[in-house]
Amino acid sequence: MALEKKFDAAEAEARITDRWLSADAFKAGANASRADTYCVMIPPPNVTGVLHMGHAFNNTLQDILVRWHRMRGFDTLWQPGTDHAGIATQMVVERQLAETQQPKRTELGWEAFLQKVWDWKETSGGTIINQLKRLGASCDWSREAFTMSGAPGAPTGNDGNFHDAVIKVFVEMYNKGLIYRGKRLVNWDPHFETAISDLEVENIEVDGHMWHFKYPLEGGATYTYVEKDEDGNTTLSEERNYISIATTRPETMLGDGAIAVNPKDERYAPIIGKLCEIPVGPKDQRRLIPIIVDDYPDMDFGSGAVKITGAHDFNDYMVAKRAKLPMYALMDTKGAMRADGKPYAEVAAIARKIANGEQDFDEAMIAAMNLVPEAYRGLDRFEARRAVVADITAEGLAVMVPAHDPRLGKNAIKPVAPEEGGEAREDQEVPLVEPKKIMQPFGDRSKVVIEPMLTDQWFVDTDKIVGPALDAVKDGTVKILPESGEKTYYHWLENIEPWCISRQLWWGHQIPVWFDQNGNQFCATTEAQAQAEAGDNAVLTRDPDVLDTWFSSGLWPIGTLGWPEDTPELKKYFPTSDLITGQDILFFWVARMMMMQLAVVDQIPFDTIYLHGLVRDAKGKKMSKSTGNVIDPLDIIDEYGADALRFTNAAMASLGGALKLDTSRIAGYRNFGTKLWNAARFAEMNEGFGLRGDRPSPTKSVNTWIIGETAKTLEDVNAALATYRFNDAADALYKFVWGKVCDWYLELSKPLLMDGTDAEKAETRATLSWVLDQCLILLHPIMPFITEELWALAGHTTLLAHEDWPDYGTDLVDDAADQEMSWVIQIIENIRSTRAQMNVPAGLYVPLVQVEADAAAQTAWTGSEALIKRLARVDSLTVGDAPKGSMMVGTRGATFALPLADIIDVDAEKARISKSLAKVEKEAGGLRGRLSNPKFAANASEEVVEEAKSNLALREEEIAQLSAALAQLNEI
Repeated sequence: MALEKKFDAAEAEARITDRWLSADAFKAGANASRADTYCVMIPPPNVTGVLHMGHAFNNTLQDILVRWHRMRGFDTLWQPGTDHAGIATQMVVERQLAETQQPKRTELGWEAFLQKVWDWKETSGGTIINQLKRLGASCDWSREAFTMSGAPGAPTGNDGNFHDAVIKVFVEMYNKGLIYRGKRLVNWDPHFETAISDLEVENIEVDGHMWHFKYPLEGGATYTYVEKDEDGNTTLSEERNYISIATTRPETMLGDGAIAVNPKDERYAPIIGKLCEIPVGPKDQRRLIPIIVDDYPDMDFGSGAVKITGAHDFNDYMVAKRAKLPMYALMDTKGAMRADGKPYAEVAAIARKIANGEQDFDEAMIAAMNLVPEAYRGLDRFEARRAVVADITAEGLAVMVPAHDPRLGKNAIKPVAPEEGGEAREDQEVPLVEPKKIMQPFGDRSKVVIEPMLTDQWFVDTDKIVGPALDAVKDGTVKILPESGEKTYYHWLENIEPWCISRQLWWGHQIPVWFDQNGNQFCATTEAQAQAEAGDNAVLTRDPDVLDTWFSSGLWPIGTLGWPEDTPELKKYFPTSDLITGQDILFFWVARMMMMQLAVVDQIPFDTIYLHGLVRDAKGKKMSKSTGNVIDPLDIIDEYGADALRFTNAAMASLGGALKLDTSRIAGYRNFGTKLWNAARFAEMNEGFGLRGDRPSPTKSVNTWIIGETAKTLEDVNAALATYRFNDAADALYKFVWGKVCDWYLELSKPLLMDGTDAEKAETRATLSWVLDQCLILLHPIMPFITEELWALAGHTTLLAHEDWPDYGTDLVDDAADQEMSWVIQIIENIRSTRAQMNVPAGLYVPLVQVEADAAAQTAWTGSEALIKRLARVDSLTVGDAPKGSMMVGTRGATFALPLADIIDVDAEKARISKSLAKVEKEAGGLRGRLSNPKFAANASEEVVEEAKSNLALREEEIAQLSAALAQLNEI
């Protein structure tokens, strides 16, 4: 059956995918012919997810390696699956309940709500898996894993043992003292009422304010406040009875434990150790807090004094721990000011004794104390902020400045002199409220402001398990690529904090700890075991929290292979081989997998970690819906086909390089696929397609040469993939298939196919068929769809996905043929280039004069004279001196002349090239001016500067070419 005019990706891709799946082409061990195993764990996408460019890029690289190893006969497993995505899934289901007017989660109750989640998972949770299949991902889909498989209430089809593995690990780590419950500061999402990880926090720059307030010194004490310039000269000296602070969150002042100043700050030396009064709350119940020293305050920022609110700020938390300060929690789980507990007057009196050192305290005591005055209790945190600011200002404890103070920004009022028709305003003062751009943390899903909150949570004592994970990278057992990732890895793990693993959600692995009526903890895999430990008389209540999804996904390598059972898959494929993932989750997932696997089974989870950056748009900007530059990979697949997207991903995957996705580049690689398809059509028309014979042993140089080029390309591709240089593999294949095969070999073979002897025709057809088969094989890991289609159309009955990867070497390179054909291609290119520069009509055949040629050049010409004349449009060759009015064409070992004086209008060509040269030189001058301007370098983005440099380089190259052409014309 004749090939269609073009490859219809939209029709073929689904059909080819069905063929692969029905043949179990990707099942673990498929096509294995050796004992070596190769296992890749897919970074599990959220079960709520849809394919984005990061997924498409990441999974393309994984698939390239998996297909390459499978074709090489490795016993291969690419383990697929999804993460249960606690917050995201709960949010999706709650939103669905609201949209369908069903009862809320709290109205349904725990069990009924979880059933709704499982129902959603069964009907809608497979979206991203099906989208990965569209990309061509060759996972063993029969082994699709889920991080909640086997959990209580899981329906049929979700009956794996991942839940059992998670619970077992928690219990074992708890019993070893590696997991504990404690009170620490965490990121708190008031919408979902749960702790969240740093990765689930988006820090966004917003317009904010910095309020300056006075904290009066105890008993009206005063001191001399002195400010000096850099030379030590006094610029301000005044008596003060207060210390001023600046804050962006006035509502948290209610929980202050101290004011901290830098020990080197001489301004505050006289009052260190004294007490000051928090300027808010009932006047007769004002709390006193100490003025302490700590290296944290920046003397040049604000007033240089910092309020320390340990329960509501991460930096303050560390200062409070160092100074052993009480950390008063002010807010409830919804982000409102606490309304519980004893009257404010009673707890404020206790807090005052603590500040005076008259009363000891412990964590439980402080946690029970609500230091929010009655006037603010129950208010939303932002309402409380407005009330606190208003009350402090009304009492006269805001720092006042002249109305024209520049720190007021747009609110500053320019003084108007009486002679200008206004009142003198030099003496008018207003509260100092600086408009500031601040980085505000938002929940990536809830979109509400995240509150640092001191809560009871479960933690992994990471200090006790981090050592082996560090050692495995330091001693080279595990390799991180690019190497810059190692520095980040060491920094995180050498400064690691306890890992908060509890979440206040309903969807997830419920923590296997029960409490009796006295608060005693009993950790067990089942309630029956916990009851046995507690005794029959104990009344147990299970901790309602669930585990952070990073905890369960930290067990992904062993959990998906059947652990804690000693399964054949676990024995065969663990430790796994390569992990390919984004550098943004190096700490959140990769490092935790390292720690968890080493802590649980005392083995590394993988040998090599390949880290890639964020896929950005063509200009290097982060993709976001707000800027409208998001590229949907499914739209790309619909328009250009999956192969074009995959080849683009491979081509931009340089180690540590920027990932800039340009749709014009994708279109170019679709054209590359079309070029391959047309090459197959050419071969079919010339009876050189699908001959399926052994590798030929040709006699003609052109055929011997292309076989050698194929061997060189195989070597390059193998070397590139072995070192994770996907871009080099793609580049080698592009240059070979498009440049060597399609552009040159097809043209060079035409004279033999058309006018050669029967033997030459047969040899060339066999070579053409074999070379095209090799193109399909070598391209298959990157472009699986079009290559699988052409493989089948060529008459192969087996899947290309299971074809053996070639093992021939560069001994197939024939040096003589290589040199000869390289010479032939060079002379043709040089003649074509000269013709193009001089505007010689494309179809015009011109004479050529051989000025000089060594023996090798003579032999090469003689062997390929017909080819050269045909492809370079040469009608005759004579030997002699260069005629007047000739353009010289040089090549290795020979010099030729093209007599053009009677063919082109020399004066017109000189004028044309001179005009073009002037234009390009002007453009280059403008670019040089921009790049040499210090303001441009300082203000322009890195991407803009690099683009300007690239454009200048192109202009300079064009200037050199035009100048050379003009010089030659001047010699005519």
